[in-house]
Amino acid sequence: MRKTNSGNHTRNRSGAIAALCAGIALAAPAQARDVAAGEKIFKKCAACHQVGEGAKSRVGPALNGVVGRAAGSYEGFRYSDAMSGSGLIWTEEALADYLAAPRKFLPGNKMSFAGLRKPEDAANVIAYLASFQADGTRISE
Repeated sequence: MRKTNSGNHTRNRSGAIAALCAGIALAAPAQARDVAAGEKIFKKCAACHQVGEGAKSRVGPALNGVVGRAAGSYEGFRYSDAMSGSGLIWTEEALADYLAAPRKFLPGNKMSFAGLRKPEDAANVIAYLASFQADGTRISE
């Protein structure tokens, strides 16, 4: 009996270690997001969007405070019916899906950008956008 209990304890400990390692592996991409890399990638977006102090809407809305904001809610910007009626909240997950394929994610929206092919590019852009408060000031790290 004692040997069996010891074996179970070893298996339980091995399972716990495997679960911990899996959790670390899953958390790693979220920690690997790079604001500076996101700023560089955002240059692809800058033809239509602004972010930062004094940002204004262009072809697309200003993106200050976009993470956590309701889709289609930036005051003064005229959104498509698809966007304004979507009921979406721009969580990091929703933004990642949208940035990968905007027209597929939300058919009928006005964004003509084809999308970011690399998930890490989207994650970095989202990290960059998340570094701005609604008033355009940077969140200190």
